[in-house]
Amino acid sequence: MAQLSMHSPIGDLTISADDGSIVALDWGWARDQSDDALLEAAKAQLEAYFDGASTAFDLPLSPAGTEFQRNVWRLMEAIPYGGTRSYGDLAKDLKSAARAVGMACGANPIPVIIPCHRILSATGMGGYSGEGGVVTKVDLLRLEGALL
Repeated sequence: MAQLSMHSPIGDLTISADDGSIVALDWGWARDQSDDALLEAAKAQLEAYFDGASTAFDLPLSPAGTEFQRNVWRLMEAIPYGGTRSYGDLAKDLKSAARAVGMACGANPIPVIIPCHRILSATGMGGYSGEGGVVTKVDLLRLEGALL
């Protein structure tokens, strides 16, 4: 698996690719760095996102997960920049439970690019499994203008 790390406003991030697709985005710095065109493109798109110069990602993604998780992640990808939906909204779309949607959000292997930060609870922020927890979620939503 090829990896490339970068600095970001939410901490160091490592992008991982395998077989021509992005498979993970993790907090921290990878020991080994790869010279890979796809990883460089992903890094450039993430930098543009964090700089406020881009509102969408155009990358081949291949997140590992169950069929239900992948369905949740596809719905998250459809939420526009600066938009939010609730766990319950997605649960209704999938004829499932909000808790199951929340579990799928927490299992998202490609956060930020697959925007699990755009999913809120019915009564507030909800959780965030990325480094920094809810503080990071709030930072990402503020970046997108979803929160003032």
